[in-house]
Amino acid sequence: MTHDDELMLVERFHAGDEQAFNILTLRYQEKIYWVVRRLITDHDEADDIVQDVFIRAYHSLKSFKGESSVYTWLYRIAVNLSLNELRRKKIRKTFSLEDSSYEQHSTDDDTPEEAMERSERSIMIKTAIERLPEKQKQVFVLRYYEEMPYEEIAKIVKTSVGGLKANYFHAVKKIGEYLKHEMP
Repeated sequence: MTHDDELMLVERFHAGDEQAFNILTLRYQEKIYWVVRRLITDHDEADDIVQDVFIRAYHSLKSFKGESSVYTWLYRIAVNLSLNELRRKKIRKTFSLEDSSYEQHSTDDDTPEEAMERSERSIMIKTAIERLPEKQKQVFVLRYYEEMPYEEIAKIVKTSVGGLKANYFHAVKKIGEYLKHEMP
């Protein structure tokens, strides 16, 4: 969906067309869920936050200025709500084993030992990511897993591209050091 298409839907919503908001929701709901899910490990909590994202977006869409894409705006809301939830509950657990989005999937050709090594490596990576400071974790997830360009991430977290690159560099370095120390 192009930026112009998004703006057209926003204008339709401003004119009273509720269906326009439904189109935006359907377009971005899954992507927003996975951003939240990578920050909030519990599926039900992530689902609740995604609902809250779209409720807030619905109420705030009239003030949307179009300076960024709707996608970037929703990401910003999602990340902020997720970080607020993490702060509120002070969650410091490792990523759950059920979160297969980070795991490298085994193939039928894998021996049991290879499958176990892959699973252990995946758990160590999840633990390393969880140990990162919040901002580094946020930047790492958006850049590495979401493959977002630095410019988009800068809009979401409201910081400079240079600062983001530094955060990403430090996150990768810390993950590497953790894995080097923990892996035999």
